[in-house]
Amino acid sequence: MNVLVLAYIGDSIYELKVRNHFISLGNVNEIQKVVIKYVSAKGQAKFVTYLLENDILNEEEISIFKRAKNHKSNHKPKNTSIITYKIATGLEAIFGHLYLNNDFNRIDYLINLLFVSKIIEGE
Repeated sequence: MNVLVLAYIGDSIYELKVRNHFISLGNVNEIQKVVIKYVSAKGQAKFVTYLLENDILNEEEISIFKRAKNHKSNHKPKNTSIITYKIATGLEAIFGHLYLNNDFNRIDYLINLLFVSKIIEGE
């Protein structure tokens, strides 16, 4: 499957999981302020870098990440560098792949690592 399609689906899955994690905050404005740190290209790039540096991704996930990151695109991101954007696209493609392959346990495992690692909270 086209890696940009995987990223398109993965973006929504990742954001839904992050939003669901913070829904208990109650106030939509407060939720959005916190969620944006996690779902921005910068936050996604930081998370996938953590996954790569700690050897958490398997070979298939790394392959999907690289294909998505290296895919030629004419899209010019508005609020981040093209490099950060491409790295974030790689993470989204991983989540899209996992979702379309019904690997919900792996999605939950990775999302749990996102919050347990606390790599984004300190921003």
